[in-house]
Amino acid sequence: MRLHTELIPAQQHDSRRLLIMLHGLGDSIEGYRWLPEALNLPWLNYLLVNAPDEYYGGYSWYDFAGENLTGVKRSRQLLFDLLDEQARSGFETVQTVLGGFSQGCLMAIDVGLRYPRRFAGIVGISGYVSEPDKLVAELSPDAFAQRLLITHGTADPMIPFALVREQINLLKAAGLHIEWHEFAKGHTIAGEPELEVIRNFVRLGFVNDSDKREPARSG
Repeated sequence: MRLHTELIPAQQHDSRRLLIMLHGLGDSIEGYRWLPEALNLPWLNYLLVNAPDEYYGGYSWYDFAGENLTGVKRSRQLLFDLLDEQARSGFETVQTVLGGFSQGCLMAIDVGLRYPRRFAGIVGISGYVSEPDKLVAELSPDAFAQRLLITHGTADPMIPFALVREQINLLKAAGLHIEWHEFAKGHTIAGEPELEVIRNFVRLGFVNDSDKREPARSG
């Protein structure tokens, strides 16, 4: 089984920088076609990914209502395979930001901290952590050099803010480098204020790449 993906090429045609975006429950590739224009980073390629299971006209990464660990593990392996495939095609992991919203946030954290290579960054928006204690026990050695941005809404009606903050504090206590941002929002992306935080985080993931440094400042 392979995940369905769509690559939106960077305006800068020689760039191999990549943002992989994982959608939330019931969404799809279609829900993130707006992202390249909104982030306005002309040197960034985007790989949009559909989750494996159909769900009311969209897709899901795991069973939201029932036992979800089987689905999380299955989707983890599918994403590991996808990352391996991208590396073989010229998008190195160190040049890749792995991001996700809601269920996609959970998968980005779950995969990004276990995958045996370092990313340019991991972005998690309005999600939570699956089995945080187990994740800490299974961290990749590269996880401790990994940059993470986690954002959440103080008024999120689906995933309680206090629960997520407690999980993030646990990961921080384990030695992970997490940039945490709270927004006065529900279960959504808080427009330009949140996009600006994401944009800046993505830029900083590439500041040591001398070949691409100038486009990163001017994007």
